[in-house]
Amino acid sequence: MKNTFKTYVLLAALGGLLVLIGGGLRGGAGAAVGLGIGLLFVGGSYWFSDKLAIKASRAQPVTEQQAPDYYRIVRELTGAANMPMPKLYITPDQQPNAFATGRNPEHAAVAVTQGLLDTLDRDELRGVIAHELAHVKHRDILIGSVAAAIAMGITFVARMAMWGAMFGGGGGDRDRGGNVIGLLAMAILAPLAAMILQMAVSRSREFEADREGARLTGSGDPLARALEKLHSAAKRVPMNVNPAMEQAYIVSPFSGRRSGGAFASLFSTHPPVEERIKRLRSATLV
Repeated sequence: MKNTFKTYVLLAALGGLLVLIGGGLRGGAGAAVGLGIGLLFVGGSYWFSDKLAIKASRAQPVTEQQAPDYYRIVRELTGAANMPMPKLYITPDQQPNAFATGRNPEHAAVAVTQGLLDTLDRDELRGVIAHELAHVKHRDILIGSVAAAIAMGITFVARMAMWGAMFGGGGGDRDRGGNVIGLLAMAILAPLAAMILQMAVSRSREFEADREGARLTGSGDPLARALEKLHSAAKRVPMNVNPAMEQAYIVSPFSGRRSGGAFASLFSTHPPVEERIKRLRSATLV
C-alpha cells in the first residue's frame, strides 16, 4: 500500500512538472500545450507499448505443445489470481530474464528468455512468472509506460522552452536575458528531474510485484533464489537489449555490469537485488 501511494504521488509529480514547464514557456497557453503533449505521449504508450516491447525483444509466440510446462505454470497462477490467460512468448536470449507487457490483464503478454527456462527449476520459474503476473494484475506496465511517456513529454517541452528562450522575442534585453537563463536552466534540469521521478516509479513497482508474486506462490524464497541466479547471470551473460526496455525486465539486463553509489541509484530502474531478496525472505512478506 505504501509503495502504491508513492507511485501515484510520483506520477502526479511528473504530470505537474510537465504542465509547469509548459506554463513557464508560454503561461496558461503553454501549460495547456504541456498537458496536451503529455496526453498524446500517454495515449500512444497505452495502445502500442506491448507491440513495441515484443518486437524489440525479438520474442516469438509459443503454443502449449511447444512449451507445456510454461503454459501449465501460467495457467495455474492465473487461475489462483482469477486473471485471464496472457499471451506467452519466448525470446532467444541466453541471459535468464523475463518481462510482462500489455495495457491491462485482458491484453497482456508474458515473455521469458530461453536462458530463464534453461536455468531455473520449476519453483523458481513459478516465482518469476508470479512476479510478472503481479505486474499485469496491478497494471504496472501501463503505469510504467505512462511515467516514461510523461518523462518524454517533459523532455520534448523542455527542448521547446530552450529553443524559445534562444530564438524567441519579447521584453527588453535585460528582461529577455533573465528569461533566457531561467528557461535554459529549466530545459536542462527538468528532464533530469523527470528521469529521477520515472526511475523511482519503476523501483516502487518492482517491490510491489515481488510482494504480490510471493503471496501468489505462497513463499518468497523461490523468487529470491531466482533473483540470485538472474543477478549472477547478468554479470556473465550479455544481453542485447534496448536501454529503453530495461525497466520492463524482472532484473536489469545490465545490473551485473554497473556500479555506483547513492547518486547512481537515483537513476536505477530496479531496486538493489540484495534488498529485494532480503524483503522476499522476511517473515512479514507473506
